[in-house]
Amino acid sequence: MAAGSSTSVEGARLKHAVLVGAGRMGSAMARGWIQDLGAAGVGRLSVVERAPTEDVIEASEDKLIVLNPPPEPADILVLAIKPQNFTGAVEGLKAWVSPQTLVVSIMAGVTIARISSALGCEKVARAMPNTPGAIGMGATAFALSPACSDAESVATGHLLEPLGLVIGPLKEEQMDAVTAVSGSGPAYVFLLVEALAAAGRSAGLGEATALTLARETIVGAGALLGNSSESPADLRKAVTSPNGTTAAALDVLMSAGGMPDLMRKAVDAAVRRGQELSREAEKK
Repeated sequence: MAAGSSTSVEGARLKHAVLVGAGRMGSAMARGWIQDLGAAGVGRLSVVERAPTEDVIEASEDKLIVLNPPPEPADILVLAIKPQNFTGAVEGLKAWVSPQTLVVSIMAGVTIARISSALGCEKVARAMPNTPGAIGMGATAFALSPACSDAESVATGHLLEPLGLVIGPLKEEQMDAVTAVSGSGPAYVFLLVEALAAAGRSAGLGEATALTLARETIVGAGALLGNSSESPADLRKAVTSPNGTTAAALDVLMSAGGMPDLMRKAVDAAVRRGQELSREAEKK
């Protein structure tokens, strides 16, 4: 399902959702839910966080959420903790889980089987957001355990929508590729800005000028892509005059061993590392 889905939750029982971990991603989801709990299918929101941010504390004081309540089985348990902290948190998390609890995880590399076995639950959604989700402009994909029905798929989509675009359900074996493309993807874009600015300095621009031009070019190109119905290839061709300066640069970038080949190698490396991390997590 895509973000902005009009799938209605009207008439459905509003659920008690518990968010464990209110860092950047967890807080972004919570902010979106608070704006319209009903649209997210949530009637009561609890947040479990040892070091809550000021906005989480303020939401608690305003009675919009319940901060660190005594544990009880929840309808939905959202795990927004660091994956390396999962093993140590398992015993405490079990108190929030019943056989009917939908567990939604945004922990990278932690498989559905691992979560299900550790918490004794069958309904599990594994999601991979990315950092632009912190401003509601992210891309998130999710996979579901076999015990999940269409109802869990819809509920997961609504819960993730505050982060931006939502795609799913996908097959779980595709999640390492999702991580490599969209999860890690913002870092590739930031590196592109760094590299473009460095090339600008090499060509004679001052440091501040080169960085500003590179940064705003990437921001503007992304906005144009987001607001255009044309494909990335068509937009690229529209900028490229035959035998012009852009064509000369693209001849280098698109040559053998250039950007397409490098990006493929980079994504393959990220996929392999994601698979390794999953295997390592299974051993803990």
